[in-house]
Amino acid sequence: MLNETINKENSLKEEAALLMERDLEFRSQVIYFIVVDRFFNGNKDNDSGTDDFLFDPTQKDFHKYWGGDLQGIIDKLDYLKDLGVTAIWVTPLFEQIEKTSFSTAPIHGYWTQDFKRINPRFVGNKEHTSLFNHDHTTFDELIKQMHARGMRLILDIVCNHSSPDAQGVKGKLYDDGVLIADFNNDVNNWYHHYGEVTDWSDEWQVQNCELAGLATFNENNDDYRNYIKSAIKLWLDRGVDALRIDTVKHMPIWFWQEFTSDILKHKPTTFMFGEWIFSHPADEKSVEFANKSGMSMLDFGFCTAVRQALGENNEAGFNLINEIFAQDFKYNNVTELVTFIENHDMPRFLSLGCDNSAMEMATYLLLTSRGIPCLYYGSEQYLHNDTDGGIDPYNRPMLENFDQSGPFYKNIKILSELRQKNPSIKWGGQWVKYLTADTFCFTRRYCDSRCFVALNRGSGVDLNDLETELSDGDYSCLLTNKQIKINDGKIASLNLGPKETIVLSQSGKSATGKVVVRVQLNGIETQPGQTVAIIGDCVELGNWCIGLSQPLEYINENTWFTELVFNESAGQLIAYKYVILDNEKLIPVRENCTTRKRLLIDRGVTKWRDQWENS
Repeated sequence: MLNETINKENSLKEEAALLMERDLEFRSQVIYFIVVDRFFNGNKDNDSGTDDFLFDPTQKDFHKYWGGDLQGIIDKLDYLKDLGVTAIWVTPLFEQIEKTSFSTAPIHGYWTQDFKRINPRFVGNKEHTSLFNHDHTTFDELIKQMHARGMRLILDIVCNHSSPDAQGVKGKLYDDGVLIADFNNDVNNWYHHYGEVTDWSDEWQVQNCELAGLATFNENNDDYRNYIKSAIKLWLDRGVDALRIDTVKHMPIWFWQEFTSDILKHKPTTFMFGEWIFSHPADEKSVEFANKSGMSMLDFGFCTAVRQALGENNEAGFNLINEIFAQDFKYNNVTELVTFIENHDMPRFLSLGCDNSAMEMATYLLLTSRGIPCLYYGSEQYLHNDTDGGIDPYNRPMLENFDQSGPFYKNIKILSELRQKNPSIKWGGQWVKYLTADTFCFTRRYCDSRCFVALNRGSGVDLNDLETELSDGDYSCLLTNKQIKINDGKIASLNLGPKETIVLSQSGKSATGKVVVRVQLNGIETQPGQTVAIIGDCVELGNWCIGLSQPLEYINENTWFTELVFNESAGQLIAYKYVILDNEKLIPVRENCTTRKRLLIDRGVTKWRDQWENS
């Protein structure tokens, strides 16, 4: 009885410790998105699968498998590590149907037949593909090798659907090899049966009808929800660090709130981001999803603006991009949006008709502006295929060039490493310093860290008395080695050449201590001259003394952020509140709520996300 009590107490302590943690800090990451079948063939023995008709050894039929696998990723980990990649997002690894639909094989990974098994085409022929079997597989080796290099694995998952009609079979779903559902014989109501979407403005249709004939799951079915959540937990238990979640707009937000809650309860360090196709800050539903679903999302608004401004040379130029940034306040987690300029569902950037210099500039902007940057595989080698305008599937060619000597590869490496060194790139706000259609200058700022970026898409331009907020001194551009002098925070005269990008960095100190808490406060309105601070009942928060409160950094009109260090109070329960301070008024404005309470972890890094309380 005593042993049972002790075991129960230990279990409760372990659960409490997990609940004190928060998701992995992904704002310092550089993501590299790989279509597994098209990256590198590391094991030719698994190419044919169970049906060699689906494999094209000539790599000419874009609708068939070409042999890329997980061993191929392992073989190129050092190449990616050298590029500065810290996280790899792979297309779904679930077991797929071994059939074609409209002459297309499921090389992309979105036609799953068993969420609890690995696609055998991606591992060794004799390896166990069941996630319940713990024999060491190529998948496990990938996880091991990535973690040894300090890299994270992001698994692409799809909860909305299984497979389309493929040679008379549709939506056959297995639970570790056992058939549990069949769209054409759906006795237990695992699927919706409302036909395809006909009106994309009708939210009910978007969430309940079929997307491109795919068998769409019935999220109201408890058995389905339990199955999909249990399957994803198996992958997390095998070492997956984060989730990219497909087609989130096609399921109601209550499902995602339940899903993310259960996933974070199971593994609190899981970072998640969703694909709301063509999300935009002007789209209220997509913003609501970003703020209330429990996950971040891919930033299609940024992607579209960059593609128009730099890929298509739209006459509005950088103004289009700044219009997106000007609406950042709508998001609670804008610095955690995953930004990109191309992916597997759109023509590659170079298929838009631009030259390499435009691609380079777009990538440099991606790596220095707010958000978590995601590179599409091969972009560092200018990979593209313009057949039919480069649309799917021609945006998924095989990567054959792994050259590490090119200047573009080296510059991506430089800027990727900058995210690790300069806190302003990870969590700082973003301020425009100069803007025209052809020229865009901005500064990232956090505490004593700064990063100044100047981009010019047109012909040469001279800029005078350009404000940077950098400390005075001599700086060297990280990309061009151009020497630039800062006096009174300004550049007296800056000549930007055609298609030139300038990046100047001033890195401050990072917070260190037993416990570092990254504090984010949203939903607060302040006026010029006002600041926000945090006070509490511990020595690190001033023991309720306003004069000893800890200030937060202004990110945008919706967000304040800071890093707090706790040494003496580590592992203790603390209480705190936020206050608004005004230099012209002696009386601070406190939150109108009972004190917030948090149990601090004993050591490590954690995150608090709070909303200002004023009623």
